[in-house]
Amino acid sequence: MLNLGILLNARHRLHLLLLPFLQTFFLTYATDTAGSNAFPVAQGVDLFQMFRKSRPLHVFLMLLALFVGILSVHFFSVAHPYLLADNRHYPFYLWRKVIMAHWSIKYLLVPVYICSWISIIRRLGKFRSKISVLAYFLATATVLVPAPLIEFRYYTIPFYFLVLHCNNRDDQGWLLTGALYIGVNIFTMMMFLFWPFQWDHEPGIQRFIW
Repeated sequence: MLNLGILLNARHRLHLLLLPFLQTFFLTYATDTAGSNAFPVAQGVDLFQMFRKSRPLHVFLMLLALFVGILSVHFFSVAHPYLLADNRHYPFYLWRKVIMAHWSIKYLLVPVYICSWISIIRRLGKFRSKISVLAYFLATATVLVPAPLIEFRYYTIPFYFLVLHCNNRDDQGWLLTGALYIGVNIFTMMMFLFWPFQWDHEPGIQRFIW
């Protein structure tokens, strides 16, 4: 029987590998958002210039990537039951209130994912060989694709590897990244300490966390 899942442990525990190919897209967006030290402000200008001066082959490849991305979003937008069962974690709200807020949003985000991947590949390609860039992509996809849950911690090691291999020395980028992380940590602590809530079906105080 074809069930499109790989069983780990007991099936009733829902430990399934559901092949959510969107994990690689989420990684790129998280990396571009959190990685200003790896992607300085000038990188956005370079990316715009690249699109403006694209050759026919580049345009075709970008359209092909867009087509593949839309297919991936359409067929592999997998919501693991654990993701929808716990409203204490931010991915719960990211999925329900953003990605699935309207049927069109998941498709509208595809160009953002594609641009993020192009940005990562171009930035990493300035410091590493094409083989290294391909190895990074394949290794990242191999680790993330079988992971059924959207967890920001899954992106930590790929992000660190990317930053370390980019050899970036942009002071503005590092300062911006530091300010961003401080802001995120303050927000996380404020939500955890001062905005508790309770479940109707279970006693005790619940708190928001990543």
